[in-house]
Amino acid sequence: MAASPQKIHAIIHEAALASAAAAVSFAQVPGADEAVILPIQAAMVMAIAREHGASVTEGVVAKFLLPYASLTVGRVVVEWVVGWLPGAGNAVNAATAAALTETIGWAADKYFGSFVRA
Repeated sequence: MAASPQKIHAIIHEAALASAAAAVSFAQVPGADEAVILPIQAAMVMAIAREHGASVTEGVVAKFLLPYASLTVGRVVVEWVVGWLPGAGNAVNAATAAALTETIGWAADKYFGSFVRA
């Protein structure tokens, strides 16, 4: 089954926007937004897999997201460093959350796209 590029783009961009919104909401508490962002990213990966016709479990999604844990730790460090700056901390937090979510989304698209065609 060929995945719709428009649908994949929408899934990724909507998840990135939701992650950025969560990051802004929790910017004053470094790391607190991860409780909201991680489920958004997991749902995004599952939706991308489904769009490619793959059937995945939560375990598969967890294994897929695990390599990105170090990036998440780096994002939390950035939050901690700039979080005390009014406005700027929120903007940096939102930008890094959105960028990480986009990165995970495009990686999932590439992975599940090649997996399903193989």
